[in-house]
Amino acid sequence: MPTLPPVLPTASATDATRPQAEAMAPRAALNYPLGEQLPGLGAATEVAPGVLWLRMDLPFALNHINLWLLRDRLPHPSQPGVWQEGWTAVDCGVDNPATRDAWLALERDVLQGLPILRVLVTHMHPDHMGLAHWLCERWQAPLWMSTSEYQSALLASSGLSNFGGTPTVAFFASHGWRKAEDMAIVQARMGYYPSMVPKIPGAYVRLMAGARVRIGERDWQCLSGYGHSPEHMALHCADDQLLISGDMLLPSISTNVSVYAMEPEGNPLQWFLDSLNNMAHLPYGTWVLPSHGRPFQGAATRIAQLALHHAERLAELLQACRLQARCAHELLPVLFKRPLDVHQTTFALGEAVAHLNLLWLSGQMQRQRGADGVYRFSTML
Repeated sequence: MPTLPPVLPTASATDATRPQAEAMAPRAALNYPLGEQLPGLGAATEVAPGVLWLRMDLPFALNHINLWLLRDRLPHPSQPGVWQEGWTAVDCGVDNPATRDAWLALERDVLQGLPILRVLVTHMHPDHMGLAHWLCERWQAPLWMSTSEYQSALLASSGLSNFGGTPTVAFFASHGWRKAEDMAIVQARMGYYPSMVPKIPGAYVRLMAGARVRIGERDWQCLSGYGHSPEHMALHCADDQLLISGDMLLPSISTNVSVYAMEPEGNPLQWFLDSLNNMAHLPYGTWVLPSHGRPFQGAATRIAQLALHHAERLAELLQACRLQARCAHELLPVLFKRPLDVHQTTFALGEAVAHLNLLWLSGQMQRQRGADGVYRFSTML
């Protein structure tokens, strides 16, 4: 049986052993310092001085998103020598009446009469980006995000997205999903992104990997992440051991990592695992502030869990393709044991192709396109 690729590629043997060693230490389990405590809609919970945890509803199966308010202080844009006190908002929620109402409640009850000075978005997905335009316009606050995420949001808001339309239908068909009634639903999803992100701010301030952003009394370093989205930015404050991880590191679910029609031969799972490895040095006590789930400690432990999860899925695919070549759609039951509706299948198929592309691009599988136009994968003997 071919060996699996390293699921956490590293620069040195020392780096390679550190995450696994910490995951096996006595404090291997994740720790949730706030227990079951959750902030109410329109309310906030302080997780560190000047760091407020917000929780907004979402109109789909993943029914909530965590947002963050960071106490901030910036030079006044038109009064030299004068400083403004206020907040930086990290992520926004989707644009719908319920989310706007929640932000208005925060304005009334939580912001202490202070303005939002800037809106920082970790990545372009609707639950993070949707209301950015409204917050930026309401407070005359600049948008901060990475260039790839900003440009991807512009494309998606114009209908040129990975969520539906003719290119996505053709991509799914090339991986064996061709049921006509399902494809009609996928075709109609061209408006999925603009329905939750109706407008993109016309300008932004660029976040770049390794850059340091001064927010209030803290310095935060931008940590780039790939695979889940084009150029996701997490924020790390080493002095206070805080990591706003966005969707890159979640405590109880695995982040969606998919191949899309715009980049059909991409290797997002490898990029995602490489990105996680760059966070595996964080001390156990670092508070990870995720976009979904509860704040936790034990970043390296969770990274090791995710590495094992994906290694197991890769092994299952290698075994499933040993006796005959199979397409991604045929392999969905190997990776997903529960029934999937059309919406769920769009994400599941992208994830299946991500795992298969990793094996194919690492030389552990062969990929051939049949006369019917479908890609099939087989384990190399």
